[in-house]
Amino acid sequence: MELPASAVNGGIVTEEQSVIEFKNVTKRFGDVAAVVDNNLAVRSGEFLSILGPSGCGKTTSLRMMAGFEQPSSGEVIIRGENVTGVPAYRRPVNMVFQHYALFPHLSVADNVSYGLRQRRPRPGRAEIDRAVGEALSMVRLSGYESRRSYELSGGQQQRVALARALINRPAVLLLDEPLAALDRKLRHDMQLELQNLQRDVGITFLLVTHDQEEALSMSDRVCVMRDGRIVQTGSPRQLYDEPVNRYVADFVGRSNFFASPEKGKVMSVRPEFIEIAANERELPEGLDTRVTARVLNRIFLGEHTEYRVANDRLGEFLVLAPRKAERETGAFAIGGEIAAGWRAASVRLLPAD
Repeated sequence: MELPASAVNGGIVTEEQSVIEFKNVTKRFGDVAAVVDNNLAVRSGEFLSILGPSGCGKTTSLRMMAGFEQPSSGEVIIRGENVTGVPAYRRPVNMVFQHYALFPHLSVADNVSYGLRQRRPRPGRAEIDRAVGEALSMVRLSGYESRRSYELSGGQQQRVALARALINRPAVLLLDEPLAALDRKLRHDMQLELQNLQRDVGITFLLVTHDQEEALSMSDRVCVMRDGRIVQTGSPRQLYDEPVNRYVADFVGRSNFFASPEKGKVMSVRPEFIEIAANERELPEGLDTRVTARVLNRIFLGEHTEYRVANDRLGEFLVLAPRKAERETGAFAIGGEIAAGWRAASVRLLPAD
């Protein structure tokens, strides 16, 4: 399947639509290229995530957008203006850091109003109080004005950091892994809150994360990076269903990879598309590939059970069995033999690189 041009290296977004752009941006630290000749256009009002492992260049990219780092070559454009070389305080962006960077000696109200109080001319007290009240209401912290940051939970501290960043109504809000320090349940709750907040305020959100679930669940589009380069940009569904190569298929979701007769290619099958049964007769009809396999491991995940199985010809692969299916057949024993199969439509032929 040929991918649309919008799937690769930033996608098709006109300058009129974009609020922030990279044009052939490269960043070097000595002999090390952290970001390599990247082009990216972020649409006004969208939620875009930059996703990649540690060291891929995603945080460096965010810092160049914020003005904390400058490109070695290329241009950073915000609202149609070339801001390359412009310091952070003169850019219409705000940033929420991973550890929030709140001032512990200041109250919540003073933390939130800090940016307003640095403006010249400085707004009046009544205007500042009104803006603080609106910002705290937006993040559901009305009544917390007099508290100190150390009196707040992790989730509440994050909301204060968001209110402080949003009070100046930036063109783009940059988020540097802001959920990384939260526990799993609170992180999930805050993902929903960030989504709702972004829709309510209508400001462009740009999130950097290594967490694929976080990126896929919150974003309108996701930009996948590897070794300083943008590999693919598209909607979460597009990245999952139409990865451009093995790297994206493996990093976005989970995939099984099998040898292909075509040189330089691999066959990819998602674990949830593989059917398993006690024997071949019990497999559903319409499967194009059917094999026997031995169960190596089994992990209960609540809604699904993950099986790691092995076939003499294909090697090891993963299967996600829905809980409903297990209620009918029972769990398969470790060391036992099963039948597995999948449809040809579930197979993606991908570049191996």
